[in-house]
Amino acid sequence: MDSRYNPADIEEKWQQTWAELGLDKTPANSHKPKFYALSMFPYPSGSLHMGHVRNYTITDVIARLKRMQGYKVLHPMGWDAFGLPAENAAIDRGVPPAKWTYQNIAQMRQQLQRLGLAIDWETELATCSPDYYKWTQWIFLQFWQAGLAYQKEAAVNWDPIDQTVIANEQVDNEGRSWRSGAKVERKLLRQWFLKITDYAEELLNDLDKLTGWPERVKLMQANWIGKSTGAYLEFPVVGMDEKIAVYTTRPDTIYGVSYLVLAPEHPLTQVVTTPEQKTAVAAFIQEVSQQSELERTAEDKPKRGIPTGGKVFNPFTGEEVPIWIADYVLYEYGTGAVMGVPAHDVRDFKFARVYNLPIEFVIASPEDVADFDLTPTSETEEITKLIKIEYNEAYTEPGILINSGSFTGMNSPDAKAAIIKYAEEQNFGKLRIQYRLRDWLISRQRYWGAPIPVIHCPNCGIVPVPDEDLPVKLPEEVELTGRGGSPLTQLESWVNVPCPTCGTPAKRETDTMDTFIDSSWYFLRYPDAQNEQQVFDPAKTNDWMPVDQYVGGIEHAILHLLYSRFFTKVLRDRGLLNFDEPFQRLLTQGMVQGLTYMNPNKGGKDKWVPSNLVNAADPRDPQTGEPLQRLYATMSKSKGNGVAPEDVISKYGVDTARMFILFKAPPEKDLEWDEADVEGQFRFLNRVWRLVTDYATAGVSRKKAQLSDLSKPEKELRRAIHTAIQAVTEDLEDEYQFNTAVSELMKLSNALTDADCKNSPIYAEGIQTLVIMLAPFAPHIADELWQSLGNTNSIHTQTWPSFDPAALVADEITLIIQINGKKRADIEVPAQADKAELEKYARESELVQRYIEGKEIKKVIVVPGRLVNFVVV
Repeated sequence: MDSRYNPADIEEKWQQTWAELGLDKTPANSHKPKFYALSMFPYPSGSLHMGHVRNYTITDVIARLKRMQGYKVLHPMGWDAFGLPAENAAIDRGVPPAKWTYQNIAQMRQQLQRLGLAIDWETELATCSPDYYKWTQWIFLQFWQAGLAYQKEAAVNWDPIDQTVIANEQVDNEGRSWRSGAKVERKLLRQWFLKITDYAEELLNDLDKLTGWPERVKLMQANWIGKSTGAYLEFPVVGMDEKIAVYTTRPDTIYGVSYLVLAPEHPLTQVVTTPEQKTAVAAFIQEVSQQSELERTAEDKPKRGIPTGGKVFNPFTGEEVPIWIADYVLYEYGTGAVMGVPAHDVRDFKFARVYNLPIEFVIASPEDVADFDLTPTSETEEITKLIKIEYNEAYTEPGILINSGSFTGMNSPDAKAAIIKYAEEQNFGKLRIQYRLRDWLISRQRYWGAPIPVIHCPNCGIVPVPDEDLPVKLPEEVELTGRGGSPLTQLESWVNVPCPTCGTPAKRETDTMDTFIDSSWYFLRYPDAQNEQQVFDPAKTNDWMPVDQYVGGIEHAILHLLYSRFFTKVLRDRGLLNFDEPFQRLLTQGMVQGLTYMNPNKGGKDKWVPSNLVNAADPRDPQTGEPLQRLYATMSKSKGNGVAPEDVISKYGVDTARMFILFKAPPEKDLEWDEADVEGQFRFLNRVWRLVTDYATAGVSRKKAQLSDLSKPEKELRRAIHTAIQAVTEDLEDEYQFNTAVSELMKLSNALTDADCKNSPIYAEGIQTLVIMLAPFAPHIADELWQSLGNTNSIHTQTWPSFDPAALVADEITLIIQINGKKRADIEVPAQADKAELEKYARESELVQRYIEGKEIKKVIVVPGRLVNFVVV
């Protein structure tokens, strides 16, 4: 065996051996407990980056560990392959999206296999394959049959360049599409939605079941669902039979309403606008339509509005208040109308100041009204009107109601309940629970996605495509330009079909589904990925689900995870699943950051200067000579700080890359790439290589040790071995602290290097234990070293070691002896000695006898297990 560690010589060899042995295949029939380890599947861009390497390495360590611990393991891989990026890339390169996508998949599959991941490639799936999206369409029809899919007119974000609806998350803070850079417009389009709001309460409540999720992720989901309890109130329009409904969580401020605001898109906007205001209102609506939702609701942007000329009655006061429209009110949220209470809402306060609208304070802090009798009687009602509460800003805290009719003098919580009760009695309001969560808009007006499987018939309306006609395949003979909307609308031979119900000429739906649909159920398909007859066999999927450990980026903490939870609950209610939540434990790994330099005097991409162009001793912009700021930032091409995985692997090997990824930082923290630390891990693996190969070639006896007859060095080494087993196991099982686990492996390696019992069976145990525990982290070198020890099977079939508690208990301890606080000696004493025994052992020490001869002992201080201090004169 080569005395030098050469990764290139062993990694391909062992990957081929594992494939031949079928080590990574999912056990079909096994009575072992199951463990489902899953990484969020990647978009096939064609090139792995270090973030991918980190994600999949983390999951791979967990999967390998669980297999060694006696579990049957499912560790699959697939591709989130539909979507706008692939379509745009295909347009730019003049190739069909399918060809472009499958080329990228092949390339990335090869890259992943190069990492030596213990993936069962027989489970592989791609969301763009008809074999997969057939069942995506089938699931959509399950939603349709359950009354959870519908079509309606909606105001949407429209990308005028990409010619499609885009999600709010795809719009930057300047209101531009993060894909095309175009200024996003607002349009009213007929769109498809899924009724996720029907599950809002369960999605919120079941967060308590997710004890294996990070608290911050659960909080993000709870905030996104946004449950609130408030009042639904109706304001009659002056001179009309119409009423404008609002939802408010502050009904205690109802007497402070000084205006009402409609969303520009609200259907009543045109109804309540007076003839004198129609031209101005129409111009304002057109201007607002060019703004994205993020622009309209951004806290740091001024709120703009215009009066309609119409008015409503405040049902509590009977007073008329003006109706405005404003950019900050969205039709999709709440009722599309809000009551303006500038005295008690920061946004309304700013708006009223700009447009000189009345500001009426109707709630005050208890301290401000402590000297007034606010009992709501006829004698005091006039007095309350004289109270002057003058603030220079909105008072938004709960408090005491003033100038609020019969509710004056009540505190806010009591007033809310009383006001809602009064509204219910008078039939102009009621208690309502509302959610920030909106129904999920899934329509996309582009080609590269799963077609929505419905047909529009002039007689029958919307007709689902029969199951036997699925999948509705994407036609290949399309011309992709990226302009003018979906090319499917131009393909008459595909669009025009007979109605499945009545045979009348009808038309297919030409919208495709949001790619979040594809990723909301893929984890359910993996346990039965080759099933051609069903979406999955419920028995198989229920056997493997829920996923025991899910690993992915924090950027998916809200939408992907929320949608996946929603799908799981709907399919459960359709009788396909027998569990409530898809992911038991969730690990959100941090980003991989690379060293770069920034010129603070520049903007955009020009501000970043790649580190290879900079003199680290005196970092300056090579173009301007200006000083640069040194910092770590997420790896990207624009920052010039990316590190290609293949470059690292070719220089140091896969195992070194894995070890660095795992050792550099805890998995949930950002990782700063540092080649010096990569070299450090390479040196460690070389030390382990020499340690094991030296032992393997030394011809040492490997007979079993007699634990009752161990020498002191053997006992110390055995304690180090079992301490390492306990520590590494706890680090991997409890919090996935891979970095500290690797540190424990280094400690064990050092203990073996320094051991004075290299001919002992205990040393043999230590060598074997080190190699076995290294296996999940560095699988190739571990298998090679395992073979060098004379084993013929793969190390990955071995059982994970368990520690012996008795080995952790030391027979003896080193007791420090001090004279007047200065260390003079140390002696070995029984570990279980009590204070009296420790003092006795210390007094009997020959060295202590010399120090205290002729002196008087004034005091003896004993610290059990540590030291004895003699105070002498």
